[in-house]
Amino acid sequence: MTDRLVEANGQYAAAFTDPGMDAHPVLQVAVVACMDARLDLHAALGLQLGDCHTIRNAGGVVTDDVIRSLTISQRALGTRSIVLIHHTGCGLESLTEEFRHDLEMEVGQRPAWAVEAFRDVEQDVRQSMQRVRTSPFLLHTDDVRGFVFDVKSGLLREIDPA
Repeated sequence: MTDRLVEANGQYAAAFTDPGMDAHPVLQVAVVACMDARLDLHAALGLQLGDCHTIRNAGGVVTDDVIRSLTISQRALGTRSIVLIHHTGCGLESLTEEFRHDLEMEVGQRPAWAVEAFRDVEQDVRQSMQRVRTSPFLLHTDDVRGFVFDVKSGLLREIDPA
């Protein structure tokens, strides 16, 4: 599979021209979303190359590493707005923290990270918004909005932070 990706890159590079941009996102926005392969964030949000920073992980949850990336995005690269996107039918809704225990039994070492599993996607978006808004490392926490992407319709539904 990796060979296929490398071959595709060769074709991409053959037609590639340097867009002449730097790492500062044009729209000054960072998007945190789930890594789910069904989410085409650029298409769903009408974004172009260079418009935003995109941070993805399992569940789109705000972890310490996401705060790290957002802090660098804001303090070094000028982003001001944060958009959090979870989605319907997320795999984290079917996992529990028992997943870590099972891994420990299998490999003999407990992972240092939490699974961050959840049952209620809306509540997890609210928790993620709260983690962002209360981080002492982030400069701009007044424009933080959270959404659930419906994988069947392609529509975003905004989540009230209250």
